[in-house]
Amino acid sequence: MKKHELFTSIKVGSMELTNRIVMAPMTRCRAIDNIPNDLMATYYQQRATAGLVITEGTSPSPNGLGYARIPGMFSEAQIQGWEKVTSAVHKDGGKIFVQLMHTGRISHVLNMPKGSEIEAPSAIKSSGQMWTDAKGMQDYPTPKAMTAEDIITTQAEYVTAAKNAIAAGFDGVELHGANGYLLEEFLSPTTNIRTDKYDGNLENRCRFVIEVAAKVADAIGKDKTGIRLSPYGVAGDMKKYAEIDATYDYLTKELNKLGIAYIHVVDHSAMGAPSVPIQMKKMIRKNFKNTFILCGGYDKESAEADIESGLCDLIGFGRPYINNPDLVERLEFNQELSQNLKTEMFYTADEKGYTDYPNFKPTVVLQIQ
Repeated sequence: MKKHELFTSIKVGSMELTNRIVMAPMTRCRAIDNIPNDLMATYYQQRATAGLVITEGTSPSPNGLGYARIPGMFSEAQIQGWEKVTSAVHKDGGKIFVQLMHTGRISHVLNMPKGSEIEAPSAIKSSGQMWTDAKGMQDYPTPKAMTAEDIITTQAEYVTAAKNAIAAGFDGVELHGANGYLLEEFLSPTTNIRTDKYDGNLENRCRFVIEVAAKVADAIGKDKTGIRLSPYGVAGDMKKYAEIDATYDYLTKELNKLGIAYIHVVDHSAMGAPSVPIQMKKMIRKNFKNTFILCGGYDKESAEADIESGLCDLIGFGRPYINNPDLVERLEFNQELSQNLKTEMFYTADEKGYTDYPNFKPTVVLQIQ
């Protein structure tokens, strides 16, 4: 019997993955004082049978710690904390990338260390609110428009964080260029109204992202560098604009020139957001010659279909991984997925709704003697 493509090995960058299932990055808010811990190591180790594990968003800078209890990658304590995670995953044969996420304007000072600043391409406030442990839900503040010096500093922080990630034992890094955070804020004319070389036309708006990707790839290796994108996404108060297609056409061609390991596109339509048009997915597939990952609302059948058709190489699964730590095994052996998803515990601080989901138990057939 032919083995399903989803469970075949594949080379991504310089890594050999045991299957084509990706554990998608998901914010879980268990990093007390922004430092990864033993509980997080257990969580990721439980899910190490994914072909590739991508961590929750991890800030390269104190200025990017916009959410409560998210981890960073800029201090020695954080590096040591992440070493626990990578060691646990590697012990069980897994591969793991850290997602570097600078939250940009999607931040609140009550979640950030003293002396940090909320920065964005332009001083444009996001609508909506975010949770703070100190005062509950709060409106987003107006961010500071980044100066030319801020841009240089922030890019250097990405590079240092990428080097720290390798020192912590990660197999590579994924740059978070999606969901309305800093990198995507530079891409969009609704959040970037600068008048310097980082705006004025779509090539300029792509410049910051391309420069960050190029510098990170140069620092740790292009085979260890990936990026996540969310064209047509509305997370982080992002809005549709006329040049979306042209922007991502140009951007993905430039990323292809860099030769980075992968592009990871997330489609949030399963959660009620606009879909990423199939034409956009096909365009990126054509533009980018290395690994292409798609994520968003997949089940086993749709994942198989998109891999076998050649639309993508790997499939990311997000929410199913929360309550199915052994998702690969459940999919491969056609076991029912757990539906016991404790949504109210997605962003709490302890093990409940985090590491307490059980693996499936195979049926034991008793032989009558």
